[in-house]
Order: sequence, then structure tokens, then C-alpha cells
Amino acid sequence: MCAQAAVTFAIKGWDESVIEEVEKGPTLKRAVVTKSYRGGLEGEGRVEYQMLYRSDGSAVFSGFEIVTGSLDGKSGSFVFEHRGTFEGGTVKSVWRVVPGSATAKLVGLQGEVAFAAGHQDEYSITFDYDFE
Repeated sequence: MCAQAAVTFAIKGWDESVIEEVEKGPTLKRAVVTKSYRGGLEGEGRVEYQMLYRSDGSAVFSGFEIVTGSLDGKSGSFVFEHRGTFEGGTVKSVWRVVPGSATAKLVGLQGEVAFAAGHQDEYSITFDYDFE
């Protein structure tokens, strides 16, 4: 990737619900999460996660997030694909721009974020990106 954007985000809403629960086994959940972004990426995001919680409290998850706003002054929208784990109070995930998902001035966007953190009010990330 050729460029980096320093970004701060906050979670504005988290609506989690049980899809299916197995007694003494895993629980499948869904969460709809809204975010606000500041810095090199300015805008709003809405992600829908599918999460599998194990009986020990750890989890694996995936989801898609539509981000609308501007990246270093170029406006439009794009989609992040999220894949990650939750273990010992820490989330570790990779967010990748879905090829062909960008619109307007962001057409051709490609990139990713490597994320790891515990619970916080705000999070700092580095978005490595380029344009095709």
C-alpha cells in the first residue's frame, strides 16, 4: 500500500441479539454496530457482525461495514470486510476493503487495517490504502 491514514473511531451504538444458543455449547449472535471516524478518514460506519461465542467466553466473528465519508479529502463510500477473534478481553481483527465496493471519488480503493485492542472509548488505527 502506498498511503496511510491515521484514524480515530468511536462506537456510537451496539445492538446485539442471540440467533441460536446451544446448551453448554456455543452461542451464535448478531450485532449491528455504528461508528464515527475522525482523522484521515472522516465519516460514519455501520457494520453487521455474525459472532460465535464459545462457552469459555472467547469468540470468532466476521462482518461487513459500509463506510460513508471522506478519505484524505476524497468523498464516497466503501465496504470493509471484518474477520477476527475475541479472547482474554482483546479483539484482534483484519479489515479489508472489498474490491469493487467503493463509490464516487473513492472508486478503485484498496486497503486494510490490522486492529487489536481492549475496550476503550476511542480507538486509533492506521488505514493502509492505495487506488488501483
